[in-house]
Amino acid sequence: MNLNYENSFTIEGGNFEDAGKIAVEIKKTLKNMGITGDTLRKTAIATYESEINIISYAKRGVINVRVTPECVFLNIKDEGPGIEDIEMAMREGYSTASYRIRELGFGAGMGIPNIKNCSDDFELTSEVNKGTHLRIVINMNNS
Repeated sequence: MNLNYENSFTIEGGNFEDAGKIAVEIKKTLKNMGITGDTLRKTAIATYESEINIISYAKRGVINVRVTPECVFLNIKDEGPGIEDIEMAMREGYSTASYRIRELGFGAGMGIPNIKNCSDDFELTSEVNKGTHLRIVINMNNS
C-alpha cells in the first residue's frame, strides 16, 4: 500500500453550494489508499470543519494535505478577518457567525474545538485582518 500523497485545494469564501466537497474528495482519496478507522474519521472531520470555516469567514483559503506512512499533515491557511481571541475561539459553543451563516445550519461554535479534538498535534495562529493558519497532524491508526 502506497501511503505517499500530497495535494492542495483552494476554497472560495462564501461558496456554500460547494461546502464539504473538498473534504469528501480528501476522504475518498485516503480511503482508496487503504486508510481507514480513526485516521480516516479524524481527517474527514478536520478537513470538513476547516473547509466550512473558510467558506463562512474568509475571502479564500487553501487546504494542503500530505500523507506519509506515519501520519496525515494538514496545513490550512485562509485570507480572512483572523481570530481576535484564540482562547475564546477554542471554547465549544463560542461563535462569531452571522445570522445568515447560522440560518444555513453552520456557526454552532464547534468547528475549531472539533478540529483540535481530531488532531494528534494542533497549532492555530491568526493575525487580525490577515487570516488564520492551522497546522494539524493526525497519526496513522487504522483501528
